[in-house]
Amino acid sequence: MTQPAALLHIGLDDYLQGELASDIRHEYVAGQVFAMAGAGEAHNRIAGNLFFHLRSATPGTPCGVFISDMKVRVAAHEAFYYPDVFLTCDAHDRESLYKTSPCLIAEVLSPSTEIIDRREKLIAYRTLPSLRDYLLVAQDSRRVERFRRTEAGDWRHEIIEDGDLTFNCGGLELRLSVADLYEDVVLEG
Repeated sequence: MTQPAALLHIGLDDYLQGELASDIRHEYVAGQVFAMAGAGEAHNRIAGNLFFHLRSATPGTPCGVFISDMKVRVAAHEAFYYPDVFLTCDAHDRESLYKTSPCLIAEVLSPSTEIIDRREKLIAYRTLPSLRDYLLVAQDSRRVERFRRTEAGDWRHEIIEDGDLTFNCGGLELRLSVADLYEDVVLEG
């Protein structure tokens, strides 16, 4: 009878040090590490477009926009994730290797990550008190799923295929259109 492979538990400090030395990015969940998959052209263009539009709206503000190589720590789930794009406007969110207070997180959906983005990450990210918006952006059609925290603390889900998206983060009002996200993207769905 075969024995299942033993799972190795890696401590937070060892994980963070390992990420500094690694050529491959890894996400961390409760002591386990998972290598990140690469992304194609549509995925990169969508993430780049979102980063560009958010970054162009934030100079001179306390907000920071990050793309794919910066981690978000979700302490309640003992996790570190690499979102495709995120925005933080908390002046106290100063860790150099990861951030803890994003107000907007976006994941561009791909076949290899969609289930994790929709379940595991949605559940984990919603525990972040600072998070106001979680976007799941399709790369095979113009479709943005938005999970938005209301003033009452409830979460609302909406699907946006056209028009504008507005975000309020740390008092900063941001607006971009679905067309902005898909600029120069060839949809192959």
